[in-house]
Amino acid sequence: MSGLTQSLLTPDWPAPASVRACVTTRQGGVSLPPFDTFNLGDHVGDDPAAVAQNRLRLSGEFDIQPAWLKQVHGLAVVNADPSRVVEADASWTDRPGIACTVMTADCLPVLFCDQAGTQVAAAHAGWRGLAGGVLEATLDRLDVPPAQVLVWLGPAIGPQAFEVGLEVRDAFTAVHPEAARAFVDGERPGKLMADIYALARIRLAARGVTAVYGGGLCTVSDERFFSYRRTPQGGRFASLVWLAPR
Repeated sequence: MSGLTQSLLTPDWPAPASVRACVTTRQGGVSLPPFDTFNLGDHVGDDPAAVAQNRLRLSGEFDIQPAWLKQVHGLAVVNADPSRVVEADASWTDRPGIACTVMTADCLPVLFCDQAGTQVAAAHAGWRGLAGGVLEATLDRLDVPPAQVLVWLGPAIGPQAFEVGLEVRDAFTAVHPEAARAFVDGERPGKLMADIYALARIRLAARGVTAVYGGGLCTVSDERFFSYRRTPQGGRFASLVWLAPR
C-alpha cells in the first residue's frame, strides 16, 4: 500500500461494487508550505509543476482519468471530460475509468451513484450553489428514480464553524421553509451558524432521495483537510467517484 493510499479517505456508503470513490487529504504530495503537501488546486498560487505532479500521482494511484472543472459556484452539470477543463460545478459519467472530480476547501463535495452501478456524478456545493439547485441539477442529469440514487456528503465546513448572514437563511427558506432548522443564532449580531449537511439533506429529501450518507467531517477542525476559513492561503483537496472497468 502506497503512502498516498494510506492518506486517502474512502466514503462510507453502500455503493455497488462497480462504483469507486475517494477523498484526498493534505498528505501524500510534493507541494511546499502553505500548500503542503497534496494540493490539487491549480488556481491558488502553488507551483504549477507541483500541482501537476500531485495530479499525476492521483491518476496513477487508481489508473483513472480525473475530469477537472473550473468551479464557479454555479449550477452547470457537464459530461465528465478528462481532455479539457470546463466551467461547471458538477459532472456526470457512465464511462468506466473517468473520475467525476470536485475540489473543495470548506464547500461541500457531494458524490452520487445509481443503485445499478452504471452512473456516477460529483457536485461542488458552496452555499450559493446549494441554494441555487446544483444538487437537483445533478439528479436531473442522472435521470433515474430518486429511490435508486445513493449520495455521499464529503468533508465540509461544520455547523460550529459556518457563520453566515441572514441572507443565507432567507435564500434557503424561500424555497424550503423547513430549512430554518439548519440555522441557529451566532455569537455576533445578525449572524447565524449554518449546518450545510442538513441543508443538503433537506434539498435531497425534497426530491425523494433518502439514501444519503456521510456528512460528519469538518474541514475547519480536522486538519487532514485544507480549509479556506482556517488558512486562506492554502490548497484544495479533491473528492472523486468513478466506475471500475467492466
